[in-house]
Amino acid sequence: MRYGRGGGLDAAERARREEVRFQAAEYIEAGLSDADIAKQLQVTDRSVARWRAAFTGGGCDALLSKGAAGRPLLLTAEQQRELAAALKLGPAEHGWSDDQRWTLVRIRDLIWKLFGVRYKSLSTVWELMKRIRFSWQVPTRRAAERNEELILTWREEQWLDIKALYRANISEYAP
Repeated sequence: MRYGRGGGLDAAERARREEVRFQAAEYIEAGLSDADIAKQLQVTDRSVARWRAAFTGGGCDALLSKGAAGRPLLLTAEQQRELAAALKLGPAEHGWSDDQRWTLVRIRDLIWKLFGVRYKSLSTVWELMKRIRFSWQVPTRRAAERNEELILTWREEQWLDIKALYRANISEYAP
């Protein structure tokens, strides 16, 4: 896949393209012209010319894939899965009980707390959220029908009862 959520080419696609370059090397050794190789492999003449120059200068090693482009990720795939699981638990589980919203700042702080990895830019945290298929969403304005007094009453009475019931049920099933 080219330029999916992770960006760049995945390992399978890099290996496939590497095989095309190795096939081109065989054709080069057989004496075929760039145009013939390009037609045979369904690539551009320019690509074949680059491969020929690399192959002539460094052999098959020069045609090897150089790996994924760009900076290496700060979190491993396993750490990204752990982060996703931690986010699903909600902010209250990680000490933010004042409201139940994940913000990029909170997510950045959670990453630091869990993995000791510091993201300096919130846009990089946002890119990480897209990579693990999470999105943060905050309404742009409040509903006109919103009743602040009713919400406060619900939060102080019913929400506390719900949390207590939830904790009681969790401890009931805990080993």
